[in-house]
Amino acid sequence: MNGFDGAAFAQALGACAGAAFGVMLVTFALALRKGVHRIVDVAWGVGFAAVALVSYALSAGHGDDVRRLLVTVLTMVWGLRLAVHIARRGRGHGEDPRYAAMLAKARGNPVLHALWKVYLLQGALVLLVSLPVQAAQYLTGPLTWWSWAGTALWSVGFCFEAVGDRQLARFKADPAHRGRIMDRGLWSWTRHPNYFGDFCVWWGLFLFVCEQPAVLGATIVAPLVMSWLLIRGSGKALLERHMAERPGFAEYRARTSGFFPRPPRRA
Repeated sequence: MNGFDGAAFAQALGACAGAAFGVMLVTFALALRKGVHRIVDVAWGVGFAAVALVSYALSAGHGDDVRRLLVTVLTMVWGLRLAVHIARRGRGHGEDPRYAAMLAKARGNPVLHALWKVYLLQGALVLLVSLPVQAAQYLTGPLTWWSWAGTALWSVGFCFEAVGDRQLARFKADPAHRGRIMDRGLWSWTRHPNYFGDFCVWWGLFLFVCEQPAVLGATIVAPLVMSWLLIRGSGKALLERHMAERPGFAEYRARTSGFFPRPPRRA
């Protein structure tokens, strides 16, 4: 069983917190300047990439170099791809209706409300969800089949997310599809290939620490929280409440899996 340099991991948590909250605070300043808070969605992926990079730098000499590099690269590839995709998708658009509605209901100073409810909350979530990535950097033994299984699951998730996003972007770019429900490609197998992809990515990264029971117990909260966010929190559940009244959505929902992929039901 691989060893774990828990003391070095604990010492690095402060720096990782600084990276996560630093990205969010810089984004908050940019959002105030631009007058839109939707750019925080871009910062979500950047925050994970920043934490992974800081963890990699601080774990030098404390963990296996191959594992450190692999888990850092996987996290940064996922985070930066997501950030670029969201930035492109939001180009030229105004405020996200979610943030506009939240700020309209804010009590007191809306700027401070946004800082607390959007930016600092997301910074805390980045730090929490990235715990397996941080901890994996401090496992001292060579890669095992747990890490390769995690890489395989990450790959499945990354493909689902990237391909699903690309398919949806191309569908929306066609004026003939305006007002229609995307029900092709991966979107015919699951109503949320991007969220399912995220789910696989973060459970895959968690597998990197499963060989160490103590680390497993301390970090399993991370993929569980991400799963809740994707399925019950700000992901699937929230999006489908907004889509419920759209023409054709009821039929699409009846024939297509809500999360885990499966062949569509016949009408």
